[in-house]
Amino acid sequence: MTEKEEKTYSISELAKEFDITTRSIRFYEDQGLITPLRNGQTRIYSKRDRVRLKLILRGKRLGFSLAETGQLFELYDADKSSVTQLSTMLQLIELKKAELHQQLDDIKVVLMELVTVEKRCRDTLADAKQHKTA
Repeated sequence: MTEKEEKTYSISELAKEFDITTRSIRFYEDQGLITPLRNGQTRIYSKRDRVRLKLILRGKRLGFSLAETGQLFELYDADKSSVTQLSTMLQLIELKKAELHQQLDDIKVVLMELVTVEKRCRDTLADAKQHKTA
């Protein structure tokens, strides 16, 4: 298949495939993350745009911001060997893991506090019920 015959996608095809809105796809385009060709008002998405959209959505699931994803795209565009991109990706992964570990620690502390408050509430309620019946 030549480059001119390469499979293309409409915005509605991509929205359906990835179960997202066309508005989301246009937003990613506005952010410069995907760059479809245009035929009048019609957007024509390439295989590259489809792959980028898939990576954007995967990055979001993993907790990466659109700015971080865009940074990785820029690095890949500048260095097709992916060495710089992979090094940066590893740094972002370490940062994301550290953030998640911190959030996990914070959640554990809040859960312990909730258990303590719950116990106090139950004890106070039990005392109040005992004094009411007494």
